[in-house]
Amino acid sequence: MTANFLIGLREGLEASLIVVLLLAYVVKTGRRHLIPRIWAGVGIAVALSLGFGALLTFGPRGLTFEAQEAIGGSLSIVAVGLVTWIVFWMARTARSLGADLRHQVDRAAGGAGWGLVVVAALAVGREGLETALFLWAAAQATGASTVPLLGALLGLLVAAGLGYLLHRGVLKVNLSRFFTWTGAALIVIAGGVLAYGVHDLQEAGILPGLHALAFDVSAAVPPSSWYGTLLKGTLNFSPATTWLEASAWVLYVAPTMYLYLTAHRRGVRRAAARTAAQPVGASNT
Repeated sequence: MTANFLIGLREGLEASLIVVLLLAYVVKTGRRHLIPRIWAGVGIAVALSLGFGALLTFGPRGLTFEAQEAIGGSLSIVAVGLVTWIVFWMARTARSLGADLRHQVDRAAGGAGWGLVVVAALAVGREGLETALFLWAAAQATGASTVPLLGALLGLLVAAGLGYLLHRGVLKVNLSRFFTWTGAALIVIAGGVLAYGVHDLQEAGILPGLHALAFDVSAAVPPSSWYGTLLKGTLNFSPATTWLEASAWVLYVAPTMYLYLTAHRRGVRRAAARTAAQPVGASNT
């Protein structure tokens, strides 16, 4: 539940920030009549995301066990690829996100402004579809139950509340720090989803080594125990892990985390250098 709460909170806050930026810009530029167009686009994006989630949940039913495992494992790996892209994309473009959205609004605001529906639908829908896929994969990894989805829903509700407070100017959040730490946490969660996807493909017979265990600590960490459930829900930890699963986790998490933290440190140094240079430039003018 904790992992899915974090996913819902982070991805929901990204979508909320997009909506807040769009609303703030049309208000600031005196185009309040376009606000219903933004909400129409958001509504379309939410409907598409819910439909995609329903398709993922109910679509594979009726297939053979091997087919279900093959689809589940493949989609889990796709979800890991998407969330990795999201984490690095957000770290790279967070500072220019507002300018990019303002440019899109200016291009789409002509005439009746129906193009703004498309802008809002695409901007929010991208986040929604990616979130639906990753939440589905994470829920599959932690076991099919309503608890993971409740955690995600709670995260989305908190994100919507934070977005509203940001829009009203009531709340100030260090978004750079928030996305940095949640990005690192998502990499660890994605590693667990990847390992589970590999396990699914092993059960489908696509990958070998299903019975070649790297370790089995089921006696010390029973899956039904509270701490076993906690580890499963937060880190997708499996007490009985195959060599292929363990290798996939290590080979994904270690280099991805290193590259992510390295890119973050470079971004911080560049930002500090620009800040330090500003007074000098200002004094010369």
